[in-house]
Amino acid sequence: MIAPRTPAVRFAVIFAGLGLVTVLGCGDQSGLPTRYPVSGKVTFKGEPVEKGTISFIPTQDSGRPATGEITNGNYSLTTATPNDGALPGSYKVTVISKELDTTKLKEIAKGGQFHHDANFAKATKNAKNLVPARYNLADTSDLTATVEAKSSTINFDLKE
Repeated sequence: MIAPRTPAVRFAVIFAGLGLVTVLGCGDQSGLPTRYPVSGKVTFKGEPVEKGTISFIPTQDSGRPATGEITNGNYSLTTATPNDGALPGSYKVTVISKELDTTKLKEIAKGGQFHHDANFAKATKNAKNLVPARYNLADTSDLTATVEAKSSTINFDLKE
């Protein structure tokens, strides 16, 4: 004969079930759907892009942008938490890679950060593009990507 379940046993079973649903149902506290790891390489003229930023801009209104730092040609995307990847969908892709004259910036920043200073803006505006400027904007970049519901490697070879 099966022993009757006491209220304490029922409570423990319900509590354990709710805990399991909570753990399985949520990957993080962002409230976003599941993101999938996306990483890859960015090259220009066959060489790794030394530094910069890559951005995946969703083509659907329901999407969320994802960005990543480019270091020695490699990147990994972040949507909400570091390296959490991107939501599945189609994206326009931008790449910004610039060389700043940090000596001028250091002079401007003496005694504090003056990133809203006109001289600071001028110094950053005059930064040298390390990749063609057309890749800086979604409207002029011809780069696109599709993120699937799985871990993906997406490489980009930038042209002149």
